[in-house]
Amino acid sequence: MKPTESPPPFIEEFATHGESLGALPNRMAVTLKDVARVAGVSPITVSRAIHKPELVKPHTVEAVQRAVRITGYIPNQLAGALTGSKTRLIAAIVPQISNSIFVETIQALSDRLWRANYQLLLGLSGYYNAREEELISAILSRRPDGIVLTGIRHAPETRQKIISTGAPVVEIWDQSLSPIDMVVGFSHEKVGEAMATHLLERGYRKIAMLWLDDDRSTRRRLAFTETLQRHGVAPVASILSASPATLQHGREGLAALIEQGHAPDAIACGSDPLAHGVLTEALARGLRIPQQLGVIGFGDFDFAAHTHPALTTVKVDRQAIGELAAEALLQRIAGQEPAQRIVDVGFRVVVRESS
Repeated sequence: MKPTESPPPFIEEFATHGESLGALPNRMAVTLKDVARVAGVSPITVSRAIHKPELVKPHTVEAVQRAVRITGYIPNQLAGALTGSKTRLIAAIVPQISNSIFVETIQALSDRLWRANYQLLLGLSGYYNAREEELISAILSRRPDGIVLTGIRHAPETRQKIISTGAPVVEIWDQSLSPIDMVVGFSHEKVGEAMATHLLERGYRKIAMLWLDDDRSTRRRLAFTETLQRHGVAPVASILSASPATLQHGREGLAALIEQGHAPDAIACGSDPLAHGVLTEALARGLRIPQQLGVIGFGDFDFAAHTHPALTTVKVDRQAIGELAAEALLQRIAGQEPAQRIVDVGFRVVVRESS
């Protein structure tokens, strides 16, 4: 049989409607039979081409590989697994755990899932879409019963693979009106606006930014800048630091601003570790905080209330994000529809001595 040139109707629907298909509550997983239909071969030939390609003619292997790419099918690596059985695994991908901002979320997620007799399979993407795609392929081959992703920005290929599984999905640490399935988080744009508003209300006008280069931080930074501009204030300088944020990056950032001839009266930082570094460098240079330099961070890390002076920052309920994500997955796995597909946990500016 020759490979089919056009995909079956459900694949055409995906191509036509794109992201909207992922929002449907009753999505069907792509099966071996679907791949066979696209490739124009039998399901057993597809299985052989995937698992023992040396036993199949090269042009047939090529046809099957093309069908796998089109459908986003993930080969099942669980030898002997019964069709339709539960793996009791939930897969979660986060950028990192060396930065404690994600640790409470993952711990709360794991604890809630453990109480429901599920285990957490964790992957670290390092803020790279390419690495996230590789992790998705590896993790989905284990056939998890649910998936947790950090953020809402994913490569198209990754998104298609996730949708093809039919498994419930929760995106965390962000907000979207059109999530893959469900989302639990907050608006980074509103955070940036709130940070700028706070500094403006405190009378600061020569404001510099020390920010991170990842997507969510960038969106906070852009909203921060736009808010300043609406009030007729232009940032005096902006320095980007590579993720993850560290105290050293914060010290180096302030030093660079001063050496470049800038004299800001406030600095907005994309993360508390950066802000901690700014405080440390400022005090080492004899600057008075907040009189000569106001500082605001993001994350409300454990140390934020104990720096000298105590750090003004943005607090997000990291534990609630993990617990609510777990509840949403468990409800969907049980065949129930969650009360809300889009959950906003909000945030608040915690005003302390640094501003």
